[in-house]
Amino acid sequence: MSAVDELFVRTRDENRAALVGYLPAGFPTKAQSIAGIEAMVDGGVDLVEVGLPYSDPVMDGPVIQAAAEQALAAGFRVSDVFDVVAASAATGAPTVIMTYWNPVERYGVERFAADLAAAGGSGLITPDLTPDEAGPWIDASEKYGLDRTFLVAPSSTDERLAMTAEASSGFIYATAVMGVTGAREQTSSLAPELVSRLRQVTDKPVGVGLGVSNGAQAREVAEFADAVIVGSALVRCLLDAPDESAGLDAIRTLARDLRAGVERK
Repeated sequence: MSAVDELFVRTRDENRAALVGYLPAGFPTKAQSIAGIEAMVDGGVDLVEVGLPYSDPVMDGPVIQAAAEQALAAGFRVSDVFDVVAASAATGAPTVIMTYWNPVERYGVERFAADLAAAGGSGLITPDLTPDEAGPWIDASEKYGLDRTFLVAPSSTDERLAMTAEASSGFIYATAVMGVTGAREQTSSLAPELVSRLRQVTDKPVGVGLGVSNGAQAREVAEFADAVIVGSALVRCLLDAPDESAGLDAIRTLARDLRAGVERK
């Protein structure tokens, strides 16, 4: 049983959803990204998604794009992500990398898997990699004991939902809206239906992302999902802060509000 599996056993026993928080590695610097992750976990995040900044983030909204650009401008390299993962895992929170596939392929799939496992990471979320094209990653993840989180969308057919669920481990990532990432004023009405369709083909945990920005929205999603995934709203805490201290305080405050939401308080 992986660290991610153990987390979902615990949250189900506690009758609540897990809180998943995303921050990009190296934003605004490597040290500050680690401090941001530590603040997230301190505020109540259960599982950490470490973003791997990429120069062509086609699925990312403006907030995450801006953060990735800052990280790359500051000299981020792919190898830096493993230092951030190691620091995140040291907090005790299961830690996965969220990455486009191209950087992994260029780094070397098996080498990436080996370095991720050595850093204490739990797996990968691969938004632009589908299970039917993931043979090398499936092989490497099995060799190094890493979870594979694939994405489904409201447009996914029932056949593709079943195939993706079968190939996924840890949890399945359900994108609640069509389009790029970003905080929204309302959560998607498509999300409950998508999760319900997944429940027909799998009993694996389902995390819902894209759009959650506050505790009230987290509570709404926690009523039907096993995990509430928050990205842009946490990134914005650092992006909009006048200084690092204020940004870290904002992350802790938001994480506490989100955690109260997933606990349905």
